[in-house]
This record gives sequence, structure tokens and C-alpha cells, in this order.
Amino acid sequence: MTIQRRSRGFTLIELMIVLIIIGVATAAISLDIAPAPDENLRRDARELALRLTTAQNEVRIDGRVIAWQALGDGYQFVRGTWTNTLGSVVPVVSTAGELDRFDSDEALRPRQWRATQVAVSPETPLLLTSEWIGAPLKLELRSGEHQVAIVRDNTGNYRVE
Repeated sequence: MTIQRRSRGFTLIELMIVLIIIGVATAAISLDIAPAPDENLRRDARELALRLTTAQNEVRIDGRVIAWQALGDGYQFVRGTWTNTLGSVVPVVSTAGELDRFDSDEALRPRQWRATQVAVSPETPLLLTSEWIGAPLKLELRSGEHQVAIVRDNTGNYRVE
């Protein structure tokens, strides 16, 4: 007479070994999926293109010029009266006594770059006017050896290249 043993499932050791294998495989996969070196710069460019579109629409509704300015570690939108003096755009205090920097506006508030040390070309502030058909524009963002361009066509649409 032989006694038959029934298998009742996995032992605790077998389950722990499977969990360790799954953990090691997950860690290997997550380390292998590193973001592209220029991903932060491209993300900055996509967000900036969206914010430029928002500012352009705001200008068309309000009628007052908004300028986009690159700062050392970020950028800002500013609304006020603007003049062009000797080829550079210089802010002139508006009749309200100060420039509107959109500090409480979620879409147009000042932002920091995600990428480190972003250089912008051209360096002069970009003026957004209420003109429906504007001149084409190319704004280049560089961080290290990576470069991304934001292009505005003559219909006012922004895209990242």
C-alpha cells in the first residue's frame, strides 16, 4: 500500500524566490529606461510653445502687448507699454505704475527651466501683439549640446522642432 501525498500549493521559500526574481527584473528594467538627455529641454520647449499660444490669445482678447523674457534660470511674461530703443526692447512703466508680471496667473506666471543652463536665441524679449497675421519667428533653446526650436508660422501657430 502506498500513501499518496497531495500537493497543496507553493511553499513559502518558493514564493520568496519568485518575488525576488520579479524584483530584480523590475529593477533592471527601470534602470534601463532612462530619459533621453534632451528630454527636459524638449519638455521645456513644448510647455513654452503652449504658454506662448496662451499669451498670444490673451493679447488678442485684451489688446495690450505681452512680452516674453528669458531670465537666467527661467522666463516670464510681462504686460505693459513697450518701446523699441536702438534695436533693443525696453519696458516702459505703464499708466498703472508697474508692469503686470502675471504672478497669480497659473498659465503665464514666471517659470523655471527644467533643463540646466538654457540659452535662448534671440536674446531680446519677444513681443506678442494683437496682429492676427504676424511675421514668422524662430526661438532656439540650447542646453549643453542639445538644441530645440520653437517656430511660429505666419498664422500664429507655435510648434516645436
